Amino acid sequence: MPFKQRSNLLIAGACVAFFAGMVGMAYASVPLYKLFCQVTGYGGTTQRTETYADRVLDRTITVRFDANTAGGLPWEFQPAAREITGRIGETLQATYRAVNPFNVPTYGRATFNVTPEMAGAYFNKVECFCFTDTTLAPGESLDMPVVFYVDPDIVDVPELKDIKTITLSYTFFPIESARPVASAPRGEDNDTATDTDGKLGG
Repeated sequence: MPFKQRSNLLIAGACVAFFAGMVGMAYASVPLYKLFCQVTGYGGTTQRTETYADRVLDRTITVRFDANTAGGLPWEFQPAAREITGRIGETLQATYRAVNPFNVPTYGRATFNVTPEMAGAYFNKVECFCFTDTTLAPGESLDMPVVFYVDPDIVDVPELKDIKTITLSYTFFPIESARPVASAPRGEDNDTATDTDGKLGG
């Protein structure tokens, strides 16, 4: 094979490999960025954990709750209580409710963030509904709990040692379809009362 033809084939192969690599990186960038944010708390991303704090401080902190929808999702979405106050390290629970007032099923997925952003690394969620594909039937409502605690190590951070308030914000975006991991029980109005102080206890 002539040298020039071999060179052209090598260049073409390199271009194909480069294009394939760029496509792969584009698909991987979202989960990698999500993982980076979860590990570092970057951008106010909270931490996921299956354990609870090993100590509770004699100092309280207030957590405010924000709810939003985007992209034309027609849900009524709001927290059961606008804020709760508990001790740093104490396990707390809040509840959000979503209602689909439309006469057709609709589908959504929630993202979240914490402000101030640096507090995200110390806001630990034991249970949440983030990144879960959620289906609501016509007129259906769904209560979604968030179980969390604020890591006592937050008081050792110079920029956060005097913090008194953290805001947890959720935004639901529409998705085309869903395999519902979370959905309200059919045939129930799902109007269970929620404890306004949101506490699970010590």
